[in-house]
Amino acid sequence: MRVAFVSLFAPGHGDTPARNRTRRVARGLADRGHDVTWLCARWWGGDHDVFEEEGITYRSVTDDPSPTAFAARLPLALRRVSPDVIHAVNTPPTPGIGAIVAGALSRAPIVVDWWRDHPADSVRRYRVLARSADAVTTPSRTTKTRIREYGADGDDVRVVPESVDFGLVEDAPVDDRFDAVYSRRLDRHANAETFLLGLAELRGRDWTAAVIGDGPERARIESMANDLRIADRVTFLGDRPLRERVSIFKGTHVVAATATWETFATELLWALASGCVALVEYQADSSAHELVEGRERGRLVTSPAELADAFVAVGQLERRSIDRDFASYDHGAVLDQYLSTYQTLVD
Repeated sequence: MRVAFVSLFAPGHGDTPARNRTRRVARGLADRGHDVTWLCARWWGGDHDVFEEEGITYRSVTDDPSPTAFAARLPLALRRVSPDVIHAVNTPPTPGIGAIVAGALSRAPIVVDWWRDHPADSVRRYRVLARSADAVTTPSRTTKTRIREYGADGDDVRVVPESVDFGLVEDAPVDDRFDAVYSRRLDRHANAETFLLGLAELRGRDWTAAVIGDGPERARIESMANDLRIADRVTFLGDRPLRERVSIFKGTHVVAATATWETFATELLWALASGCVALVEYQADSSAHELVEGRERGRLVTSPAELADAFVAVGQLERRSIDRDFASYDHGAVLDQYLSTYQTLVD
């Protein structure tokens, strides 16, 4: 199958969760023998229009990342590629709309993968994009609701979650040092305060905890642990490579997810696959609760006090270093969901 990815920005312009998701899908397709072309603004050096990496052929539509110029030149670029299916992203929306127009001209179906909205972009363009795509994929039901508010038919919006390398989870050693862990970039959405306040309620109990991640809020969060008089029991590990994080998850009983905003709680998914019991604080702008609803090894909380109570309550659950229920989130299994969407549209 010939698949054309349409994204003004590529990971070469800088890593973001959305770009990494697109690259993972493109690379997975290439590894399975599909013909994969990524149409984007040029991010590589030199004056050549084509760059190949990891089985993906990157073709520059424009030298500069101008959404309008990119959309205008896209129909010709797609005609040269002649794809069976077009996979576009939603942000910025103008190139996605250009892909829809080009797809109509070439009769190639278009799938829009929708990560999140950018507040600087036009709501009207998002509405056009949501209503005009042949199918929309998105990582969570929370975001699906947003897309339906733009006017998309719910039957055309499919939840395709983020994924993990389950083989890595199986192979990683167990680092058995902590009873509880929080793992996320420490930015303004992190809300690690709930985690620390919940632990502070349990000063009289025996526990150790870790905070994995770095970011602009780290110093303030470390200061808070000191003010709560639990700094001697909370280890701030900073950024750690994925394999090391998985080893820590495999040796830890409880993971807490308290961020106020998550399109998809990927770190929580890794921890769940690694056997952790999850304590998730419900937040209106986070989809983290979707990973634990209805699961015995998960609890939803709404306050630090409830988190503390849940931490005590789940103490009776066995410690695990892997949870095979999450093998369905393996990279290969999730890639199959994209392929199924493509094939349905092509047929």
